[in-house]
Amino acid sequence: MRFIELDHIALRYELSGKGERTLVLVHEMGGSLESWDEIVPHFAPSRRVLRYDTRGAGMSQKVRGELAFETMASDVAALLDSLRITGKVALAGVAVGGAIALQFAAQYPERASAVIVGSPATGISPARRAAALERLAKIEAGEMAFAVEDAMLNGYAPELRGDTERFERFRARWLGNDPASYATIWRMLANADMQKALSEVRCPTLVIGGSLDRVRPPPMAQEVAKAIPGARYIEVRTGHYMAVQTPDLIAKGVDDFLRSVDA
Repeated sequence: MRFIELDHIALRYELSGKGERTLVLVHEMGGSLESWDEIVPHFAPSRRVLRYDTRGAGMSQKVRGELAFETMASDVAALLDSLRITGKVALAGVAVGGAIALQFAAQYPERASAVIVGSPATGISPARRAAALERLAKIEAGEMAFAVEDAMLNGYAPELRGDTERFERFRARWLGNDPASYATIWRMLANADMQKALSEVRCPTLVIGGSLDRVRPPPMAQEVAKAIPGARYIEVRTGHYMAVQTPDLIAKGVDDFLRSVDA
């Protein structure tokens, strides 16, 4: 793992693998680059794989105040520039990470070859916004455990907790989040309107819905797919944090789609 300072923000990242093509992995809100630990080995033999802690998450620099998906997408571009990764890259993201990947594809169409997103979190409905912002106040007061309980209840279905060690490790990592940074990212989501950006995505796109996802159920993922010109949609037996919960299943979905695009 390495650290880099880009335009006054410090990010932790890892670049591994080999090959001419590059795959960028963007983790979920509350997650970190470790969310992709069991995905990377599937691609490292044939692709360069870049994963990183988004600003405000993991061991990257913490954030306060206002934040926008445009800024998060700019971080990806700056990281690619600093690592001298030129040409188009494929991106895969889960939840908020999926929204960042889609924003990057819309914002930098000349740099995105394909996008795969699982349960993309591209905004919060007006009906849920007031309640979400009320919850944020509790989280900002330092109650990360309050956020974790809800996230695990709805995002990590009991049907997927057969690997107890994996679940407990994931939950403990969530508890290590900085509450104020987590709240800042959630506020970004609550205030986001990505409909225009979604309509501007021009690269091949796959949207994955999780049949066991109770945070962003399949109909929500389908709506995102419908908003993206030419996007494909599939549904698999997984939950909201699908890269952690069912890594083999998600790796296969990503690999199959990239192979079809590369062909």
